[in-house]
Amino acid sequence: MVKISVLQHDPSVHLPVRPGDPTPVSRNLNPLMHPFAKARERTRALNAAKMDRMFAKPFVDALEGHVDAVEVLCRRPGSLTNIASGSWDGGVIMHNLSTRSQIFNISQAHKGKVSGLCFSNGEGERLLSCGVDRNINLWAINEETSTTQKPLTVFPGKTAFNSMDHHRTDPLFATASNTVQIWDETKSAPISNLSFPTSTETITSVRFNMSESSILASLGTDRTFTLYDIRTGKAERRVVMQMQSNALAWSPTFPTTILLASEDHNLYTFDIRHLATPTQIYKAHVAAVMSCDWSPTGTEFVSGGWDRTVRIWQEGKGHAPEVYHTKRMQRVSSSIYSADARFVMTGSDDGNVRIWKAKASEKLGVVTARERASIEYRDSLKERWKVDKEVDRVARTRHLPKSVHQTAKLKREMLDARRVKEERRRKHTRVGEEKPKPERKKTVLVEQT
Repeated sequence: MVKISVLQHDPSVHLPVRPGDPTPVSRNLNPLMHPFAKARERTRALNAAKMDRMFAKPFVDALEGHVDAVEVLCRRPGSLTNIASGSWDGGVIMHNLSTRSQIFNISQAHKGKVSGLCFSNGEGERLLSCGVDRNINLWAINEETSTTQKPLTVFPGKTAFNSMDHHRTDPLFATASNTVQIWDETKSAPISNLSFPTSTETITSVRFNMSESSILASLGTDRTFTLYDIRTGKAERRVVMQMQSNALAWSPTFPTTILLASEDHNLYTFDIRHLATPTQIYKAHVAAVMSCDWSPTGTEFVSGGWDRTVRIWQEGKGHAPEVYHTKRMQRVSSSIYSADARFVMTGSDDGNVRIWKAKASEKLGVVTARERASIEYRDSLKERWKVDKEVDRVARTRHLPKSVHQTAKLKREMLDARRVKEERRRKHTRVGEEKPKPERKKTVLVEQT
């Protein structure tokens, strides 16, 4: 008697579950049956990288209204769509990003440029602005556009203001001029002056810590970065850097991490517990970095520079950022993230507030489940095959303006020449006398406590 083994298949396994569904495909998982699987997957990864660059259209829109350079931008607390902008023409405009309209427009908020903007605590129902006319104005936010609105309160100062920031919970705000001052919204004069005993510089920027809100950081024109505690009313720590910094931003997820935008074309992240050296240096700009801001997720940040480009960085990766630029955009003086981390807003010398996608190739609008699965599959392919030279080259390639490209080339030549000079000096010096110094240890000159 012969025993016969019979393969049985359920026909329903090979048919669509519902009308309109794709027909199920049987797959043999034996790798010997698929000798070209890796080659196919590599081709798919390369195509995914190419598609990502083909659909990279980051520019969304430009918000008009200012007639001069946009100096400062700020995001309204508790809102996904509202931002305020201040310009050199003395005007303050509050924009609605979803409708691309103006909530209110105060054309003569200050005489001279507006140098600082911040919303009051809570839901941001009031807006504070300061300028070079030595005044701080407190405005009520109305849903109707008003060009003749008068400030609720005017706080007079003795010198021109360069920056301001509001406390997270209390009705307090800090201003930067020739000193750092703390103000109360209910009082017309500053309640305290914070300054380092030996400091004579002009303060250019101030920011409250987002977690420990009594900690305040400032930047000075004498290349200083200072930490204050408003509870003690004095400066706690101060470092003098190699070059002056133009902007700073506290990380929203790591309270001890701070980002500095420097005049030497670089950005630096510091851990305030160890200020002797930066934790990371970010190099790509070819001119002074004028602004920076963290994403609400804390995993990336944006910077705008004098080289007329906007760059989006991944936290911890000091090279190869995303680059945005347009032919008409001039020097970028302010940049912020939207509250949902999907968009970036920048203000430049041409008087426009531009809206960009945080991810250049992201699709705006409704994304179906199948589209989402396809996007995630392509992202996983690019991540898996990023070590491949061709895939990596396509993913990293960015078209830059000719002036930026030529300047970057010249900068590389200068840095290479400096490195060769240092190597030759060490080569012809007695052993041990001329030691190479790490790049991070060149940033901070002296630390004071």
